[in-house]
Amino acid sequence: MSSRDVRADEELIRAALSAARDADPRDVPVGAVVFDASGRELARAANAREALGDPTAHAEVLALRAAAAVVGDGWRLEGTTLAVTLEPCTMCAGALVLARVRRLVFGAWEPKTGAVGSLWDVVRDRRLNHRAEVRGGVLESDCAATLDAFFRKQR
Repeated sequence: MSSRDVRADEELIRAALSAARDADPRDVPVGAVVFDASGRELARAANAREALGDPTAHAEVLALRAAAAVVGDGWRLEGTTLAVTLEPCTMCAGALVLARVRRLVFGAWEPKTGAVGSLWDVVRDRRLNHRAEVRGGVLESDCAATLDAFFRKQR
């Protein structure tokens, strides 16, 4: 991967970190941003499970829903990139596969529930009809620090 590609992925994660800052104080600060093939931002979201009282209101799912509304082509988000501050869980990994997201870039690894290499690898499972390209660990320490700060306040 070229240094230009690395810098571009870091910019995507910086956008996701910015989205995470919009999370309700009760929600784990995870941010997700969907970009089209040209790099234009389509949608962004932060976790909102507590704020909305909705167990499916993960940042990734909310951002994918909003991006689908912007694209206006039903549910297909072909050619898009999803940037998220934390390795997606099984629900979110499944959602991005179903949405046909081309590429996933994420920050911190999630060893307890991660479904993009930590516990499972849903997005690259050969049994599925769509597999996303993945790059994990981008600005990992910055993403982890955001989460660590949130959980320190909870204790």
